[in-house]
Amino acid sequence: MNSMFARRVVVDSSSRLTKLLANPPYHHSFTSLYRPSQTRHFRTPSPPASRFDPSLLWRSEKIRGFFASALTNKSAKLGNLVESKVAFLRSQFPRKGFELGGYSGRRGWKHWLQGLSSNDVVIGLLLANTGVFLMWRVFDQRFMMNNFMISLDNFTSGRLHTLITSAFSHIDIGHIVSNMIGLYFFGTSIARNFGPQFLLKLYLAGALGGSVFYLIHHAYLAASSPKGHGAFVRDPSRTPGLGASGAVNAIMLLDIFLNPTATLYFEFFIPVPAMLLGIFLIGKDILRITEGDSNISGSAHLGGAAVAAIAWARIRRGRFRY
Repeated sequence: MNSMFARRVVVDSSSRLTKLLANPPYHHSFTSLYRPSQTRHFRTPSPPASRFDPSLLWRSEKIRGFFASALTNKSAKLGNLVESKVAFLRSQFPRKGFELGGYSGRRGWKHWLQGLSSNDVVIGLLLANTGVFLMWRVFDQRFMMNNFMISLDNFTSGRLHTLITSAFSHIDIGHIVSNMIGLYFFGTSIARNFGPQFLLKLYLAGALGGSVFYLIHHAYLAASSPKGHGAFVRDPSRTPGLGASGAVNAIMLLDIFLNPTATLYFEFFIPVPAMLLGIFLIGKDILRITEGDSNISGSAHLGGAAVAAIAWARIRRGRFRY
């Protein structure tokens, strides 16, 4: 269309423009745009070098369109290929996360604990205590004292993990047997009524409460005891303690608080009401503290009793979820 219009202008100029030049009324207006000396060359075609050929523009646009379409097709194919690769990887690795041995990192420990039964948690606690009991016979004694016994020296030295690890530690076989019997019978009852997660939380809370009460009691003894009265005076700040008595006491007393009229067998033979046995145990621990019993820590037992009382109060008010 552009080429036809250009040719048309050149042909008409030979007749119309000549008449305009011969007509005087339009002379001044025409000469303001074109000089008269240039009218003689108007019909002469332009040199080939200065002529604009619209077909070249059409061809260049066609070539550019060809390459543009080719590049577009290639980019579209590349985009489809990338999308297919991403879709393949998504299908291989779903959004729920990696799962290894039935454990999902996204779901966390809470989901793993929900899959455990009451017996699983009870047996797991028994095995953990038994494992630490065997470690005392294999590992270095200094290492075990620094990491599996509670004391003011360990606490002030930054070994805060001993607040929990000491509740899994036993040296004497009679000590571990008595604690594990209480853990098995009372722990099974708590786990069946409130769930395995509740039992595990109660055990750890009782362990922490027993350790805190132990540290407070020995800090008081260290502040009130005389200093430098003989080489055989024991420093209460360095006196270590160990055992699951605080955690087991929390489990046992909570079961007693919830079932005060039940019948329990003291020393496996004497039937007594649960409420009476609970009063006896708490009173005996208070007596140990007042008498200064250095073999059995009444303060750690009372720490477990305090945790049991708090748990019982929250259950009664409906504030404890399990």
